[in-house]
Amino acid sequence: MDKRTSITMSQTMMPTEANYAGNVHGGEIMKLMDRAAGAAARRYARSNVVTARVDEMQFLYPIFVGAFVICTATVAYVGNTSMEVIVTVDVEDLESEDPPVRALSAFFTMVALDKMGKPKKLPPLSPETEEEKRLFEEGRQRRLARQAK
Repeated sequence: MDKRTSITMSQTMMPTEANYAGNVHGGEIMKLMDRAAGAAARRYARSNVVTARVDEMQFLYPIFVGAFVICTATVAYVGNTSMEVIVTVDVEDLESEDPPVRALSAFFTMVALDKMGKPKKLPPLSPETEEEKRLFEEGRQRRLARQAK
């Protein structure tokens, strides 16, 4: 697969991103995820992109002020003008030796746009490894299921 399909962004969560008890607002994490999805999609499409849909976002682990958040976005499936980007969020406590913990993940549908703001045809994605092929097929199946609704 093209090396331009995945990016990682990280940051330490600050008090301005949390409530009075130190829990980071879900919207702050969603914003970070959308930025990562947008960066991965834009890098792949080589054009402007917009978020069209977000599926299955479920918080599995709390995120607190001071946590080091690692957000990874991977273009997994590409259609004609849209693509599915899988975004994962891992949380690492930098004051311990514990490994990062998966806090949540979601599927973002991003649409590529031309200079006039119209949907733009994307180059085909060529998965190479078994994992990439599995992710591509799962993305294709999710797209078909959404279209059937």
